[in-house]
Amino acid sequence: MADKKSKPRGLGRGLSALMADVTAEPAPSSEVAVSRSDASVPIERLIANPNQPRRQFVEEDLADLTASIKEKGILQPLIVRPADDEKYEIVAGERRWRAAQRAQLHEVPVLVRDLDDTEVLEIAIIENIQRADLNAMEEAAGYRQLMERFGHTQERMAEALGKSRSHIANLLRLLNLPDDVQEYVRDGKLSAGHARALITSDNASVLAKSVVGKGMSVRETEALVKKKVKQEDHSGTSPKPRRSAEKDADTKALEDDLSAALGLKVTLDHKPGGEAGQMVIKYDTLDELDDLCGRISR
Repeated sequence: MADKKSKPRGLGRGLSALMADVTAEPAPSSEVAVSRSDASVPIERLIANPNQPRRQFVEEDLADLTASIKEKGILQPLIVRPADDEKYEIVAGERRWRAAQRAQLHEVPVLVRDLDDTEVLEIAIIENIQRADLNAMEEAAGYRQLMERFGHTQERMAEALGKSRSHIANLLRLLNLPDDVQEYVRDGKLSAGHARALITSDNASVLAKSVVGKGMSVRETEALVKKKVKQEDHSGTSPKPRRSAEKDADTKALEDDLSAALGLKVTLDHKPGGEAGQMVIKYDTLDELDDLCGRISR
C-alpha cells in the first residue's frame, strides 16, 4: 500500500482500473456475469460507505433497478473493501445493494479491493459523477471534494470526466447559494438552471420561495431576478448591484473562477486605471473560515 500511495494517480485512473475487471455484458439468463476476481457475499455482510457522496436515492429509480435485478440479477459486481466483524464496506454500488435487498437476494457479487480511506472517497465520488444521476448540489459537492481533498483542478476534472469546464464552474458556484435554496435543488423543486439564475441576487432565498410557489420556468426566474436588481438600483437601497454592473467582463469572470475554486463568494474591487484593489471572500460559517485558513496555510 505504501508504494501505491507514493505514486501520483491521474484523476479517475483508480476507478477505471477497477472497472476494467468488470464485464458489463448482459447475461443470457438471470445469472450474474462475473469476472475471475469476483466472490459472492451474503447481503447482510455489506455495509454502506458513511462518506457516500449520494445522500438521496430516487424511489422511482430504485424501483426500476429492483425490477431489473429480479429479472436479470446483478450484472455488475459491487466494489467493496474489508471492514470489521467480517463485513465489507461498499466502495461503489450502493444503489445496486439497496435494490438487491428489495429484490430479496441473499447474496451479491463483489470485487474485494484493499483501499485506503482516501482512495475510497475518490472512487466513490467519481463513480457517482460518472455513472449516476446526482442532483446538482450533490454533483457540485463531489467536485469540491475532489478539489479540496485531492487537489484536482477544474481543467483536470473536466478532461477526465468528460465534462466542460464551464459546467463544473457553474455547478461549484451553486454552493454559494443560501442553504434553503440549495435544499430546494436537492428536493427537485428547483433545477440547476433556476439556481444559477438566483446566484446573482442578494435576496436568493426570498426569490426562490416565489419561484417555487408560482412554478416559474428558468426564463421567468431570470427575468424576475433582473427586475428585482433594476428595482433596487432605482430605489438606491442596494448599491452593491450597481458596482457589480460597472465591472468589466474579465473581472466578473475572475470573480466566478475564484468563487468556484474556493467554494465561497469572492468579490473583486479593482480601481479603474490603477493597480490596487481588494478581494473580499465571504463565508457563512466558522467551519468555512477554518477550512479556508487551513488551505491557505498549506
